[in-house]
Formats: sequence, C-alpha cells, structure tokens
Amino acid sequence: MTLRFIRPFVRRLGMIAGVGLFALVAACRTEVPVLLAVGARLDGTTVSGVSSGAYMAGQVHLAHNSIVTGAALVAGGPYGCAQSVYTQGIVGPGSALINATRAISGCMANDLAAWGVPNPGQLAEQAHGFATEGRIDPIETTVGDRIYLFSGTKDETVLPVIGLAALNFYGQLGVPADHIKRVADMPAGHGFIAEGKGGACGVTGKPFINNCGYDQAGDLLRYLLGPLSPPDTSAKVERLVFDQHAFTKDLADHSLAREGVVLVPERCRGEAGCRIHVVFHGCRQSRADVGDTFIEDSGYGRWAGPNRLIVLMPQAAASTANPYGCWDWWGYTGSEYLTRKGPQITAVRRMLDRLASAK
Repeated sequence: MTLRFIRPFVRRLGMIAGVGLFALVAACRTEVPVLLAVGARLDGTTVSGVSSGAYMAGQVHLAHNSIVTGAALVAGGPYGCAQSVYTQGIVGPGSALINATRAISGCMANDLAAWGVPNPGQLAEQAHGFATEGRIDPIETTVGDRIYLFSGTKDETVLPVIGLAALNFYGQLGVPADHIKRVADMPAGHGFIAEGKGGACGVTGKPFINNCGYDQAGDLLRYLLGPLSPPDTSAKVERLVFDQHAFTKDLADHSLAREGVVLVPERCRGEAGCRIHVVFHGCRQSRADVGDTFIEDSGYGRWAGPNRLIVLMPQAAASTANPYGCWDWWGYTGSEYLTRKGPQITAVRRMLDRLASAK
C-alpha cells in the first residue's frame, strides 16, 4: 500500500478515534444536579439585569407580567429597542444582523437619534401590539409594577440617554412616575454597582462590577419588593449549581450554558412560599467569563437569607451568533426573542415553574 493510499486511511482512522474519544468524554461527563422544587411563589416574582441582562429583564417582565411585578434595568434601555420594522416576521441570521446594527448604533450609542431611534412611543405601541396578539401578557398588568433604572454618568457603552428612553417608555406604557426610580447621577462606568467590591467606580472592564460605595442589589430589591430585613450573615444561603439544559430540550439556538446557579436560603428548603428574584448577568460576565465573581460580589446573596428570597441566576453561553455570551435582545435566537415563545424566555419560565412546584 503506497503513502498515497495510507494517508487518507490514517486520517479517517484519526477521525473515528476522535469521535470515539468525544463520545467517551461525553459519557463520563459529571452529571449536573436538577433545579430544586421548593414550592416558591410565582406571583410577585421580580427581575433585574445589567447591560444585555437589563434588556433581558425588561423582556421577561413584559412577557410574563402576570407574575413578574417589578424590573430593574442597570445600564440598559427600553424593551424592543433593537427590533427593526424591516425585520419583523423575518426568520434567519440576516434579520438578527440588521437588528444588531440597530442595537449597537441606536440602543447603546445614540448615533440614530436623528432617525428616531430609540422612539419610546413607537416601542410602547409595538409592545401593545404584541400584547393584543397574545405574544406577551396584557400591558395593563404592568401599570402597578415597580421599575428601577440605573445609568452611570461615565458609562460610554450604553449611554445614559438610552436609559432615559427606558424611563419614557415605561411612562408611555402607563406606569406612574411614582412607581419608577431612576438613578442617573453616579460617576459609574458600565457595570453593576457594588459596595466594597469590584474596580474603580468610573472604570469599564471585567468583571463589570464597580465599587461606588453603593449597595445596588439592596437598593433595587428594596424598591421592587418593599421593606426588607437588613443583611444577616447568620441566615444561611446555599449556592447551588443546576442543569439548565433540562429546560431547553425542545428549544433550538437557545444559547444557554449547561449550568445555572440559584441561591436558596436554608429556610426556603423547609418553608414554602419564598419569593423569587431573577438576575441576568451582562455580556462577558457569565461564569464562563468571570467565574463566580458576579454571583458573589454583586451582593444579592446578602439579602436573600433574611428575606426568604430565592435568587435565580441563569447563565447565557457564547456561540458563533453570540460571541460575548450576551442575553438575546436583538434576535439571534429567532424572531420570537421578545415574546413568551422566545427560547430564553421560555427556558427561564420553566425554571420558575420548577422552583414553584411542590416538593
């Protein structure tokens, strides 16, 4: 047998061996625990997020506002901002690319202001249209909800004027001014704000946690949920990793990591009725990028234990269409990304239903 014929044979053998090794590794992969069923409350669920997570929090809020009664958007903008009228109803990567261009230029920077992007009134009309079509919950249900908005004055990634558009958007929906808190006077860069954790206040960079001497987690939770007991280190909270793919088996292009995290107060193991708060990280801020830094240093866990609050922290994953591990706010998972049928919104709702199911 000459080298001419041996080489293809060796290459094929190597491919077969590689496939076999992959199968062996997959078979030996450590199993990830299932998400707990603890009989939590679905009504009164609240959400928050930073950057792409802020947009995702707004999307989950409107899609399921029958159970979600408050949303906190940190360094984000109004619901549906990236959705171009030219891509509605179009399926495929081309529509996501058009939306992504709009997202960067008009919903992060303010380069499309002359063309009316963002347009809070138009976006409110779009949301009403989705509700009329039954794709999100009725808009009227949001009127009594609480909204927290934050923009740092040194944020050059999502400009403060985009946060102002979010404020106007909720006003257009009918949320009264006294149900909206906007913090926009802090010299913070692009990130989540913590007290005694993270980088300098005005800096933008990994892990996108800025130490501005401000307990943002505590402030937004108090605003969304009402009076809370102060942090108490004696109140035990478990940090549990769970299998997210158990909630994505029939969902294509969901871009969710295999593992998510949930913070469960010890009391919620034995007592039903704990409330749930969902936290969405930003781009390049998932566990794959910064480990558990955001989970631990954001400060949510400090408030969970004494207030019987389960903190669900789902994780997005990087992919070809989503290289920075962002949450989908421009349509890379498909045309339904803003609605209850969106793969990521569907998976998160299933996680909530699991937490709320009987033990």
